[in-house]
Amino acid sequence: MRNKQKDILYLLHLPPPVHGSSIVGEFVKESPLINNSFHGRYINLLMSRSVNETGKTSFIKLFRFIAIWIELFGKLIHRRPDLCYYALSTTGAAFYKDCFLVGLLRIFRVKTIYHLHNKGIRHNQHKKVNDLLYRFVFKNTSVILLSEQLYLDVERYVLPWKVYYCPNGIKDYQVETELLSLQEDKTLKILFLSNLFTTKGVFDLIEACSLLKEKGYRFTCDFIGGEGDVNEEQFNNYVKQKKLTNQVKYLGKRFGKLKEMAYEQADVFVLPTYYPNECFPLVILEAMQHSLPVISTFEGGIPDMVKDGINGFLIPQRNVIALAERLELLVRYPLLRKQMGKDGRMKYENNFTLSIFEHKLLSILQDAIK
Repeated sequence: MRNKQKDILYLLHLPPPVHGSSIVGEFVKESPLINNSFHGRYINLLMSRSVNETGKTSFIKLFRFIAIWIELFGKLIHRRPDLCYYALSTTGAAFYKDCFLVGLLRIFRVKTIYHLHNKGIRHNQHKKVNDLLYRFVFKNTSVILLSEQLYLDVERYVLPWKVYYCPNGIKDYQVETELLSLQEDKTLKILFLSNLFTTKGVFDLIEACSLLKEKGYRFTCDFIGGEGDVNEEQFNNYVKQKKLTNQVKYLGKRFGKLKEMAYEQADVFVLPTYYPNECFPLVILEAMQHSLPVISTFEGGIPDMVKDGINGFLIPQRNVIALAERLELLVRYPLLRKQMGKDGRMKYENNFTLSIFEHKLLSILQDAIK
């Protein structure tokens, strides 16, 4: 087929570390559907090897960037691609690094489509330097966004007809155990799965758990993920301060079957995020996949995943009382959380499977490469 002769150069994020963008990058790299449709070449853009390195500068990162630039230059010299698929970072040092790579693509006149897994342009565009760089980067390009709700972030630089929408999708794991019990007196098992960053709502959830305990409810709350700006010692000290050592635990990182087991054993998933660059958290899709009701916030594309009162609850950011009230509802009404979990599973199957994502992305690439 003609499409198989087209060459796409993929500049994307690959684990480690494990986060939304790197997981999606791995999906793209390993997709038989996409790789059988085009001749693909890949460059890993990530310069951090752990979550703790993210956002920090170092000589090692500088050397890694130089290596990436040389690798890109070599691939462009060898063969100019028909299209470059670029997982662009939109803020901070990572964005400035990307500007140098984009400049190289411009020198070789490579047609480019950006896949944005983060946001923050609108917040940073008032700075003159940033404004000039955004205009340079987005000139004569197309953009893939995860949600229509994210267009406001790029509207100053990208025309509506230059935008494609492609929600994330994830692999399906068949649930082997009954997730939710209908017993009124069952201890509620709350799950938080994300790296430990303050803006992900770590302390908000702990405070909400404190309110639940004051009302006499039985529950446990497991935190799973890598250390971020909150380390294990800080976490445990705060839990001890709130007198929740019997209810709240930090379990560290979990991958593969251990992570799936954590979802299977939980009753509700909570991500009270106010992370300013939050777009489309894959952990919410994983919770829906496992038939868990979700409590989260009106951030980024989350309202596309969670419909308030249907497959979970959306609360105002940093509102501990609202969070505790929604948790209380799910403690008291097990039938409600079971129905919400079923609705979430159905929404996942209809909108967010890996197959749906692959076919949608393939369609976008086929259109963009024309």
